[in-house]
Amino acid sequence: MAVFTWTPEFGATLERKPRVKTVSFGDGYEQRARDGINNNPAKWALQFNMRDDTETTEIMSFLEARGGSEGFDWTPPYEATAIRVVCRGWNKTLSRQNLNSISATFEQVFEP
Repeated sequence: MAVFTWTPEFGATLERKPRVKTVSFGDGYEQRARDGINNNPAKWALQFNMRDDTETTEIMSFLEARGGSEGFDWTPPYEATAIRVVCRGWNKTLSRQNLNSISATFEQVFEP
C-alpha cells in the first residue's frame, strides 16, 4: 500500500462532518440516526509551502499516480496511527524559482 510521507505545514485544518440520516415529521419533530459505522470521516486541508522543485515533483507525482481515486496511508499531525485517505484534488503555486507550494485536501475513506 502506498504511504504519503511528506509533512504538511502548521495550520493544517481538520474538518469533521458526521453523516446523519434525518426524518422530519409534523410539528417540527425530527429523528436523527448515525449513517453507518464509519460515519464521521476526517477531512484535512493541507499546505506544503516553499518546497523545492524536487520535493514538489515528488509530491505531485505521488498524488497524480493515485488519480484522485486510489486510497493511500497517511499519518495526521500529532497522531500515532495512519489513516486511509484519498486526495481528489490539489493545487500547485509557483512561488518563485525553485520554490513552490501545494495545497491538497485529504479525505478519510474506509476500505477493506
